[in-house]
Amino acid sequence: MTENISGKKVAFLLTDGFEDAELTSPWQAVTEAGGIPTLVAPSSGEVTGKNGHTQGVDQTVADASADAFDALVLPGGVVNADNIRMEQGAVSFARSFFEQHKPVGVICHGPWLLIEADVVRGRQMTSFASLQTDLKNAGADWVDEEVVVDSGLVSSRTPDDLPAFNAKLVEEIAEGEHSGQTV
Repeated sequence: MTENISGKKVAFLLTDGFEDAELTSPWQAVTEAGGIPTLVAPSSGEVTGKNGHTQGVDQTVADASADAFDALVLPGGVVNADNIRMEQGAVSFARSFFEQHKPVGVICHGPWLLIEADVVRGRQMTSFASLQTDLKNAGADWVDEEVVVDSGLVSSRTPDDLPAFNAKLVEEIAEGEHSGQTV
């Protein structure tokens, strides 16, 4: 990757049951580009992925503010995505990034949180195929592509798409705020 996001703080919002590679691969991409990743979760301690990757929580949602970050990443995983969207604090935290026009990356089942935050209407997105009806019903224009960028919103389908997702995620973070990234 050629983009430099030196010093930019990136929140990774998730809970247990995340798709391991959808945390570790973008985390590595952000780090290699000079960014500062921070794991934000509903509870303190650590989170465990569906394949056993564990990682310490840096900040709880209750203590986190979008004001302190330059971008947000929402890894997928069915269990993670289904549980995190039920956390009102997580929904509000994610929505704040759109209100502040900051880049957001979302992959796989992660868009469930964005549907709950009511920020997908009129946006072109992709996701794991089983979410296409949910996204369409929430007003998104769902397409089946490895990576889709819509005014700072980066979305991908599965871990197979991570190389393209990571490249676009870092690019959008480097560009900074996007006026079209709004609710």
